Amino acid sequence: MILKQIPSGYDANFAYLIADKKTKEGAIIDPSVDISKIKEEIKGFEIKYIINTHSHMDHVAGNKELKSLTGAKIIQHELSPEDHDISIKANQEIKLGSLILKIIYTPGHSKDHICILVENKLFTGDLLFVGTIGGTGERFKGSDIKEQFESLNKLMDLPGNTEIYPGHDYGPEKTTTIKHEKETNQFLV
Repeated sequence: MILKQIPSGYDANFAYLIADKKTKEGAIIDPSVDISKIKEEIKGFEIKYIINTHSHMDHVAGNKELKSLTGAKIIQHELSPEDHDISIKANQEIKLGSLILKIIYTPGHSKDHICILVENKLFTGDLLFVGTIGGTGERFKGSDIKEQFESLNKLMDLPGNTEIYPGHDYGPEKTTTIKHEKETNQFLV
């Protein structure tokens, strides 16, 4: 698997390129406002999908431009209010070359939030960051602290060596693991 973490502007957002090594079929997760670095990283890849972990502006802002550039299909959870081509549900799988992307429905930060598991790599959007968690409350329409707690617990059941790739560069490191977060994240211990 090819994996590239790409700074994409706005609020220290990360976008991700994931691709099959052999076929070069790829997907972009959460393109934000500035897709200039994404454009550079996708050269030589056939981008089939744009996948959004949730519908907040800073995770979907680059969708239209990237779709126009690549012809990729936009994938979002079925509860997303944003324009998309493919609706997905909990536990659904997406094939990308030889890769299988497993969808984990993780509401809390938003009603349409998903995480994406590929091999032992988990793309967590705004649910789980390095050392902290995503916001809930009045500022985040549709958020629910109880749902977020349940979603976080669902992730904590994954193997400890599962690598976490968050939607923002908010922590002391750019990635983490389930084990490390269980041991050190003040919201999870």
